[in-house]
Amino acid sequence: MAQQSTRMLRSYVSGGWQTGEGEGVPLHDAVTGAEVARISSAGIDMAAALDHGRRVGGPALRELTFHQRAALLKAVASHLREHRDELYELSAKTGATLGDSKFDVDGGIGVLFAYSSKGKRELPNDTVYVDGNVEPLSKSGTFLGQHIATPLRGVAVQINAFNFPVWGPLEKFAPAFLAGVPSLVKPASQTAYLTERVVELIIESGLVPEGALQLISGSAGDLLDHLTEQDLVSFTGSASTAQKLRTHPVVVRHAVRFNAEADSLNCSILGPDATPGTAEFDLYVKQLVTEMTVKAGQKCTAIRRAFVPADLLDAVAEAAAERLAKVKIGNPASEGVRMGALASLEQREEVRRSLKALQDASSVVFGDPERVEVVDADAERGAFISPVLLKGDPERAEPHEVEAFGPVSTLMPYDSVEQVIGYAARGQGSLAGSVVTADARFAREVVLGVAPWHGRLLVLDSDDAKESTGHGSPMPQLVHGGPGRAGGGEEMGGIRGVLHHMQRTAVQGSPKVLTAVTGRWVEGAPRATGDVHPFRKSLAELKIGDSVVAGPRPVTQEDVDHFAEFTGDTFYAHTDPEAAAANPLFGGIVAHGYLVVSFAAGLFVSPEPGPVLANYGLENLRFLTPVKPGDELTVTLTAKQITPRENADYGEVRWDADVTNQNSESVAKYDVLTLVAKEK
Repeated sequence: MAQQSTRMLRSYVSGGWQTGEGEGVPLHDAVTGAEVARISSAGIDMAAALDHGRRVGGPALRELTFHQRAALLKAVASHLREHRDELYELSAKTGATLGDSKFDVDGGIGVLFAYSSKGKRELPNDTVYVDGNVEPLSKSGTFLGQHIATPLRGVAVQINAFNFPVWGPLEKFAPAFLAGVPSLVKPASQTAYLTERVVELIIESGLVPEGALQLISGSAGDLLDHLTEQDLVSFTGSASTAQKLRTHPVVVRHAVRFNAEADSLNCSILGPDATPGTAEFDLYVKQLVTEMTVKAGQKCTAIRRAFVPADLLDAVAEAAAERLAKVKIGNPASEGVRMGALASLEQREEVRRSLKALQDASSVVFGDPERVEVVDADAERGAFISPVLLKGDPERAEPHEVEAFGPVSTLMPYDSVEQVIGYAARGQGSLAGSVVTADARFAREVVLGVAPWHGRLLVLDSDDAKESTGHGSPMPQLVHGGPGRAGGGEEMGGIRGVLHHMQRTAVQGSPKVLTAVTGRWVEGAPRATGDVHPFRKSLAELKIGDSVVAGPRPVTQEDVDHFAEFTGDTFYAHTDPEAAAANPLFGGIVAHGYLVVSFAAGLFVSPEPGPVLANYGLENLRFLTPVKPGDELTVTLTAKQITPRENADYGEVRWDADVTNQNSESVAKYDVLTLVAKEK
């Protein structure tokens, strides 16, 4: 019976906090067994929550540019960082040590910062994403194609696992928010009290638009019954649950985008070169023990299968057991404790059941799943379990099929590269794998061999060890997902994670139409060449298509000779008439490509101080037609893309530069990048 003081977790839906009906299900402190809270979503109107996200959250987000959303993500991250200590304290009730809590809390906050940075650097300060280059579809260039990406008009339903109650929701929320799609978060019940507080902090901050973030505390109920073709589902949990959700009639009928991160029997492979006494041998053992004990092994990326050369099996087992014996288990608040409890007593029983299946095909090297010594805690009331290291037979099915989701790993021998690649593949798809070796050729062979079964692979050696983030740390810049058993989906992956929440559409039309749709000038669209040089215009005055035509300027033999002597670029095509004539591409002396670019700059530049503050680079430079002494150059410079910078008094302008000769042939094409003041 729950104590009167035990509170019911709340849901944040349809613009307000709501408490579920009934007594709710009790949630317990993983360390003490005390009841922390109760949870229920009974009575929550799931259809109304989704409708609120679509009607209120979606439009508010879509009004913002990618850069504005990125700035809000950064502000949310900074706000949560101010409350880390509170979140660490609450996280301890999940059985997490301070290190585990930082892994979860700081990792989640770090994802927000990372996506904020990528959004500002890699996405336009606009509401539409231009995907790839213009595709010519006709001879004369009046009919073109361009892919664009726009936010889906639904809600990203995010169903999370119990092991990362902060990182899990935030790693899904960040790319959805940046894409302009509202999120509805449904955390696993065991640790939902921590997710509830994170969402509460974000809502209280007032930083995100109403409807952009909602929370369901408790069962999902009939949530999936109300999905549409514009909604998405992102799930982390067991493969069996993923299968049920993926085949939900509504998900199937509406082809709802479904991303799953599921079971994963991740492996780590020790190279034959990494013998005892080498740095790589020590790195392998240290990484194995770390992956077994961080978060008490409750990580979807933890090492479950540890493959080592057959002649090193006993040495690795002995070294790992020695290291595991030094790990103190118990109350996370106690000094020296390196491993806390599992998330719940139910989870401990699940690990014990899985271990019984594994032990049929293996022997115990270290640990006893039924007994464990703990510091400042009751081993039975708390969900404590000993790390268990097994020595198994890789020819048996069990090590490749049974996952004990706790501090459990199985050592297994291999005799050849081909054999260990085959063993790794028997996992039927994994989120993460690692290869520990100083032999780059061995690493290449293994990586290419196992890559089709893995979403991410770490190659660890003494060169990268100090800065490596480790086997089990997903990074927001990289794909987090895996094929087959691992769910077949992707999370994060940088901008790929953002585009998952957007619809890619091929737009066909004239250059004028594509320019209007994309906000980027397309070759063939109208240009505006007025009396005012575009370099004399501020960002507020400049328009897409503003252009200047300058030239012609003749190129002389003296110019070519002087440029060669002045720069030291005496390549034979510029200095040796006989050798240049023999070159089938030139047939004689040609001007330096960079001389052409320099002359073009001299033609289009407006030299007086003004709105243009700096030229910070060229992109996509191509030399198309050789320039010979006697040719005359003309340059056409057109404002192609205008990107105001948030919180700065200037922005970026991308100019299309087309340098032509006296025959109107393009000799060079490129983009000029400048910084331009917003106001004069």
